[in-house]
Amino acid sequence: MDTRLIAQNPAEVETDCLVAFALDHGTKEKSEPRLTVKDAALEKAVADLVASGEVTGKAYETVLLHRPQGLKAKRLLVVGAGKGKTFSHAEVRRAAGSALRCLKPKMIKSCAIVLPELATGAEDAVRSIIEGALVADFDPDTYRSDRKDYSMKEITVAAPAGSDQGKLQQALTQGRIIGESQNFTRELVNEPSNKLTPTMLADRAKKMCDSVGLKCELMGPAKIREMKMGAFWSVAQGSEEEPRLIVMRYEPEGAPEKPVLGLVGKGVTFDTGGISIKPADGMEKMKYDMAGGAAMIGAMRAIAMLKPKVKVIGIVCATENMPSGTAQKPGDVQIAMSGKSIEIINTDAEGRLVLADGLFYARTLGCTHLIDAATLTGACVVALGHANAGVFANDEDAYQHFTRALQRSGEKFWRLPLDQEYLDQIRSNIADLMNTGGRYGGASTAAVFLKEFVEDTPWLHLDIAGTAWMDENKSWIAKGPSGIAVRSLVEFVRSFE
Repeated sequence: MDTRLIAQNPAEVETDCLVAFALDHGTKEKSEPRLTVKDAALEKAVADLVASGEVTGKAYETVLLHRPQGLKAKRLLVVGAGKGKTFSHAEVRRAAGSALRCLKPKMIKSCAIVLPELATGAEDAVRSIIEGALVADFDPDTYRSDRKDYSMKEITVAAPAGSDQGKLQQALTQGRIIGESQNFTRELVNEPSNKLTPTMLADRAKKMCDSVGLKCELMGPAKIREMKMGAFWSVAQGSEEEPRLIVMRYEPEGAPEKPVLGLVGKGVTFDTGGISIKPADGMEKMKYDMAGGAAMIGAMRAIAMLKPKVKVIGIVCATENMPSGTAQKPGDVQIAMSGKSIEIINTDAEGRLVLADGLFYARTLGCTHLIDAATLTGACVVALGHANAGVFANDEDAYQHFTRALQRSGEKFWRLPLDQEYLDQIRSNIADLMNTGGRYGGASTAAVFLKEFVEDTPWLHLDIAGTAWMDENKSWIAKGPSGIAVRSLVEFVRSFE
């Protein structure tokens, strides 16, 4: 999709479809819709729609008008963006996405979105429009033989005449980088496991790194065993597909020696559960058990292109979790890279095993701050549903960096506890730790397991199990992989500049 910026009054914009946002400034009893820009020609064009009640400002409502009077555009699409008092860049992002999802099936190939007035500024609005539009343009039907190209070819942001074009163009470029990186992550997550084995994922990561100037190192079974990554290897040993340890380095000139941020992702390209095998119903979705690793790869792409002055190392532990004659068994004891011993209670609690060695390895590379992402526990989905991802933190300053990142990314995370009682649940009689603490508090026992391998290093854990995959279409995003955490990871890194 081509993206461009113009400084032009809405009435003068020549386009297949002009898009304007409307907000509801009314009460529960009566809506009071108003456009997000004050423009006499636009207001006149939508006056009849407002008077008839067709335009209310309700979130993601779309009303299409052909040959709007007083405008040069062929069509006018009015998109509801919700209540005026809660209007933010998150609503801009979704409203822009709703516009694209509305226009795509109509085979409209170009549109211009009128830049809304936003409390946080025009740059935020531009960036959010582009991110939302790019995310909305993605569809998961990659392998359909009758696939039709509904993609939008060009999107224009129409800013007011006299606006600072330099700053707005920079914001547009940033939005494009982040939106495309989120879609790159979604492409990886969407791939079936026979088309994206651990080695294929590593090759895709290496190709991406080469294209944006990142250093990339790929390590196979011999090196993983040589480094005594017993927790990671215990998951990989049951599969005929070789595992890969993916290390991506961003080391910009002029960056300080510290901090060094470590981004660690779970890259289980297919999870059967191993010997503790999962039920057949729904197992096909376990191709997305590498969504945390894919998020790290997408984030590293964006970081390399945005060029923040901070050092970052991305690590993805890529493997399958398969049942076989060589697979680990419940009751086995494994020795992690850190030297800690782990009693395997359930082989389906494998994500924390690969992350344990990934996090510890990041420390050996000199990372001063760590953040991991993983589709780690069903318990997190039970706790938070599909609305929020879980976040855990052992350091308040690092967590504050992350909350500031969320204010910019618009992604929804909810903090969960790491109390000592959860660690007590995973004490083993035969080893240092068990890899699961039973049914209750499962998201927290998994997180506190990981905490044992980061020790005092400032660390955040993102459990994205409930948000990495959309089970149904939304007005602003297609059913399938969401690309969750990419935007937040990028903003987290940028917060350390």
